[in-house]
Amino acid sequence: MVSIEPAAPTATEPEEQQTPAVTEDPTVWVRKDLLDTDTLASEEIDLVLETADAMAEVRERPVGRVATLRGTTVVTLFYENSTRTRASFEIAAKALGADVINLAAAGSSVGKGESLIDTVRTIEAVGADILVMRHPNSGAAALAARHTEASVVNGGDGSHAHPTQALLDLYTMRRHVGDLAGRKVVIVGDILHSRVARSNLWALQAAGAQVTLCGPATLLPQSLRSLPGYEGPGGCEVTTDLGEAVTGADVVMALRIQRERQDHGLLPSLREYIRQYQVTEERLARANPGALVMHPGPMNEGVEIAPEVAHGLRSVVEEQVTNGVAVRMAILYLMATARRR
Repeated sequence: MVSIEPAAPTATEPEEQQTPAVTEDPTVWVRKDLLDTDTLASEEIDLVLETADAMAEVRERPVGRVATLRGTTVVTLFYENSTRTRASFEIAAKALGADVINLAAAGSSVGKGESLIDTVRTIEAVGADILVMRHPNSGAAALAARHTEASVVNGGDGSHAHPTQALLDLYTMRRHVGDLAGRKVVIVGDILHSRVARSNLWALQAAGAQVTLCGPATLLPQSLRSLPGYEGPGGCEVTTDLGEAVTGADVVMALRIQRERQDHGLLPSLREYIRQYQVTEERLARANPGALVMHPGPMNEGVEIAPEVAHGLRSVVEEQVTNGVAVRMAILYLMATARRR
């Protein structure tokens, strides 16, 4: 839990930075890294979301910035293209007063053959406190965390995990639905290759939600029943029938379908996928009144989600993007303050 208190003006602080400062409660964050949601206790998730409330309040003020992380250096290292995640982390870090360095793998020594470990050690040597990274290989963030004293935030690694996306999704749901215990959340699409689905599953189970995963049999993991936490506090169901899945749902989240899945023989055709799994108004009629529609983006409108649904009254897709800044501000703040203890 954090609170917002006025910061006293100083002789060296410019007028535009005389804004509220964030101060902490006795409840503290102790983790060096954030690699996935499967190891987070419900109390830790609550701490992140409560801190995000305070950060959202800061963002709503005219200046929208604080100097809380002045002197902290945040480096983003992305081996894959990203718009939402990278931009929101940069905005979040700058809103907290941190110094931000953006690195793209294509424009760094990685392109000359430098290993991930060498790159991470170099970034640490130049003074990075927090490293936000995205990598196409599962486990890359965990590998980096083992070889640096800097705190590592996983911005997405292969098909493994995307913890900050799951936390902002949870935050968005709570703002509309409230307590998620017993609520039905449906995730539909390419579950097999989705780091978003996996991280959301753990976070939602920790919150006590009833999770239903839906998609073609070829895009559902065969090993799901052996995953730790499958029979977690909220449970999990798996089905290939979208009509059955959305019945009584409080939240329906569509995942992006990549066209290469058809090339690999995992989909008979996009037309067939649209016919059976596109989130439409007709299918949403089976959900509870006022059910939320979500999508982690980017969307293929007309494929996994109908345009009228993507931009309809139930959709909170744009709000997810906005909430992503507050949640990532919360994570950076908690990790930076933990490093200072």
